[in-house]
Amino acid sequence: MAAVQGGLVDAVEEKTIKSEPVADATANNSANDARAPSSSPGSGVSPGVNKPAAGAAEDQQTLLAVLQFLRKNNLSESVEILRREAGLPEDSLDQKGGDSTGTGLGGPEADGRTDAGSLLSRVTVSSSAPSKAVAEDQPDVNVVLSAYSQQGDPALYEVYYSGLKKFIETVLDCHRAELSQVFYPLFVHMYLELVYNNHENKAKAFFEKFSGDQECYYQDDLRVLCSLTKKEHMRGNETLLDFRTSKFVLRISRDSYQLLKRHLQERQNNQIWNIIQEHLYIDIFDGMPRSKGQIDAMSGSLAGEAKREANKAKVYYGLLKEPEIELPLDDEDEEAENEEGKPKKKKPKKDNMGSKSKKQDPNAPSQTRIPLPELKDSDKLDKIMNMKEATKRIRLGPDNLPSICFYSFLNAYQGLTAVDLTDDSSLIAGGFADSTVRVWSVTPKKLRKVKSAADLNMIDKESDDVLERIMDEKTASESKILYGHSGPVYGISFSPDRNYLLSSSEDGTIRLWSLQTFTCLVGYKGHNYPVWDTQFSPHGYYFVSGGHDRVARLWATDHYQPLRMFSGHLADITCTRFHPNSNYVVTGSSDRTIRLWDVLNGNCVRIFTGHKGPIHALAFSPNGKFLASGATDGRVLLWDIGHGLMVGELKGHTDTIYSLRFSRDSEILASGSMDNTVRLWDATKAFDLETDDFTAATGHIHLQDNSQELLLGSYMTKSTPVIHLHFTRRNLLLAAGGYNP
Repeated sequence: MAAVQGGLVDAVEEKTIKSEPVADATANNSANDARAPSSSPGSGVSPGVNKPAAGAAEDQQTLLAVLQFLRKNNLSESVEILRREAGLPEDSLDQKGGDSTGTGLGGPEADGRTDAGSLLSRVTVSSSAPSKAVAEDQPDVNVVLSAYSQQGDPALYEVYYSGLKKFIETVLDCHRAELSQVFYPLFVHMYLELVYNNHENKAKAFFEKFSGDQECYYQDDLRVLCSLTKKEHMRGNETLLDFRTSKFVLRISRDSYQLLKRHLQERQNNQIWNIIQEHLYIDIFDGMPRSKGQIDAMSGSLAGEAKREANKAKVYYGLLKEPEIELPLDDEDEEAENEEGKPKKKKPKKDNMGSKSKKQDPNAPSQTRIPLPELKDSDKLDKIMNMKEATKRIRLGPDNLPSICFYSFLNAYQGLTAVDLTDDSSLIAGGFADSTVRVWSVTPKKLRKVKSAADLNMIDKESDDVLERIMDEKTASESKILYGHSGPVYGISFSPDRNYLLSSSEDGTIRLWSLQTFTCLVGYKGHNYPVWDTQFSPHGYYFVSGGHDRVARLWATDHYQPLRMFSGHLADITCTRFHPNSNYVVTGSSDRTIRLWDVLNGNCVRIFTGHKGPIHALAFSPNGKFLASGATDGRVLLWDIGHGLMVGELKGHTDTIYSLRFSRDSEILASGSMDNTVRLWDATKAFDLETDDFTAATGHIHLQDNSQELLLGSYMTKSTPVIHLHFTRRNLLLAAGGYNP
């Protein structure tokens, strides 16, 4: 695989990790500057003007505590790297506790620019929340928990919560749905305050009384929460750190917000106000309050909805211009030219293909935005074959559904965990729970290894069929087994040129295998925990991985360290995908959010919320405009990448959706599920939605319940969960899964 010369970019601003100041949103703020409240409505609570400085100081003290902990354990190299990345001065560790007004995490060094060479060798972290790795190494959890120490009378917590609940139940219907969003984050923080202050019985009574009122999709989180019954349980607990290090985002209309604020002022309810001010981010918008249906469609994630600003960045979702390659006439075309009338029918198709590739998509990034590998001769031949196949592609639609070919893995006692097919559908690979990767040939052509070095020296390297001669016929077989991992293999991906195969495992490594020698070339070590998924870029060279450590990593095949680390998820990253133009990476997580990351600078440019369970399937439409996602909630959600909006919801599956795939012309969406079915959806009709300026600005989407209209077909297997889908170049649908007897 060709290496890319130089770095990923010539100059790019690094994203520094900074503490998020407490935002301010009062009644006289403008519509475009709606943020969380900062002044208390009741007497006795001081305005939060000093919050940003205090937050920055607290974060810096935590960082210094981590550095001191590393130094105490003689990890001097780690101390130096972390200190340098954070931009702290060399003598910062000698100053006990640090200076809250001195150089913090956003120091001059962290805000600097990197050149092309340093970018490939240095990890750039983009973070909207502290990563799990830092959270786990925190030596002094009291810094994180300190916000729970100065609280009032525990006997009044039930009174406060009941009073607010009664108030919200009596407000006008138009406000009730929006204000009800406050219940869950308030319930969690009030319970944690009681536990932290050693009011165990009060906490238990509070939980039993109000936990049943919470939305059903929070039940898994509540089960974890109810296990935190003592202060000791809170130390180092991931769920607690999630709630403490990320603000729960509520999107509320200005009228509803003013109603809530007025109520708390009249009741002098400083306890609830403090929690709203400290732990919630109120995203206020002007206009009519949202309906319960509109709120339910967007809610469900671990940290509430996404802030509207999170989806305002410009995204270049268009496709890169295809290289201009002459399409030679094949034998059929030459014969056709001898007959009258036939060339006129065949040629326009190929001319159209050429004209499409010459036009520059206005929404596409520049060709040089990120460096991509140069096309080899073999790549050009493959593109020519692809173009030829495209001329024979079946045009799909509601009246012309694809044929489906299902590959059942029989007697897969090793436990089939992952499947992938090459783009030309010639090879299929499976990852198994017994730590092996197995590769099969789907065509009559058998798999062969390259000859030994001694035999290669005897070959005439100038001969026309040298590529055929280097293969050893003695090693020909229908399948090959790859050994190397020391844990179940959860993710596999073929390179676009079919020369390499990636596999990710529970052992925390990603391995790159050669499909010429069927040996492991590199073991990439960066994740500390199981790696759930990995995928090659559509242009090769780059690949992405995500796992239990909540951080997605961007790699290049010729670098043993990651080029980028995408940090921000609050739970495991379960699936990863590259955008068709290779400039963006999308990740799905157990925190029930989907994030789109810019490969160029590591920034998170989209956050999508709406799923009610961990996300296990992602697919971009071939035209790059849309994204489909599937989760354990059995729903397929459709997203407009350009506007950052949810545009559709497909219901019908009864179990986890494990695979999604668009047809080559984006007309059909196929979904495969653990309920043993493949369903086909009318993608063209699903995305036929006009978004006006107001909708794009507020995110108010009214989803139609038209799943039955969009469902084109449902196909059930005997007893085989569908874990992979693939459209061939001619639009035949291939599906795969392991048979469960």
